[in-house]
Amino acid sequence: MSGAGITNKSMTPLEWVMLIALSLLWGGSFFFNGVAVKELPTFTVVVGRVAIAAVILHLAVRISGTPMRGTPGLWAAFLAMGLLNNVIPFSFFVWGQAYIASGLAAILNATTPLFTVIVAHYLTADEKLTGGRVIGIFVGLAGVAIMIGGDALQSLGVSVIAQIACLAGALSYAFAGVFGRRFHAMGITPLETAAGQVTASSLILFPIMIFVDKPWLLPVPGWATIGAVFGLAALSTALAYILYFRILATAGATNLLLVTFLIPVSAIVLGIVFLDEVLHPKQLLGMALIGAGLAAIDDRPWRMILKRLSPSQR
Repeated sequence: MSGAGITNKSMTPLEWVMLIALSLLWGGSFFFNGVAVKELPTFTVVVGRVAIAAVILHLAVRISGTPMRGTPGLWAAFLAMGLLNNVIPFSFFVWGQAYIASGLAAILNATTPLFTVIVAHYLTADEKLTGGRVIGIFVGLAGVAIMIGGDALQSLGVSVIAQIACLAGALSYAFAGVFGRRFHAMGITPLETAAGQVTASSLILFPIMIFVDKPWLLPVPGWATIGAVFGLAALSTALAYILYFRILATAGATNLLLVTFLIPVSAIVLGIVFLDEVLHPKQLLGMALIGAGLAAIDDRPWRMILKRLSPSQR
């Protein structure tokens, strides 16, 4: 299932910048989902997200001058990627957020790298499980849990099915991260890949929405809900997936899915900047643990320290 050549083990500074930007875009998706599900059912929200994103991305493909290829094999891959990376996780997380807190959903979403290192270990040749990566994942998860706080953890016994759905969504993201490596090997650009997968997702989800949600019977949503859906589509999907496939092509699935550790950090930072929220000591500790976990997985910082401390460098 690897479908790609050897990828970077440690990320470049540019890849880290793109990863942080991606975390900001996806961090906003929890907020947008929380607004949208108050007035719209699950599949209507998800179809709005992927269909509007598909229109935006196809316009971007046309503007870029890159032809959108349409071989049967490529579109089969787009359908598989859309199912793993959009249909299953988007639907599960949107549905789950109607029953559990966004903070708890963020904790469950942050299990994605844990699933990814296991999936990548068995399904790729160049992203094998190491002691450092295992330690880094658990340290990062501890940071996320501390930062969100004990209040969210107290609700673990409530709405168990919703929590399982979110975990299933995280597992689906892990498989998508590994499966998506093949598009770089096939010579498909990140923009073309992003457009293809959300188009495929729209084709899968539209008839489900019509059958389940019957959107023509729904009351007209308010402007806040409409704005949330457009935010999900334009920012958290169209722009985010251009970055997603660009990072995936060079840094690999395991490094890419570290973004799920940064999403709660992004939510806190956005709250401080735009909502005048206060940064508490537990959040500082959580951020520190997340940074340590990222450093353990991307082992370049430790190599630099050891190099400086080695006798030959003194």
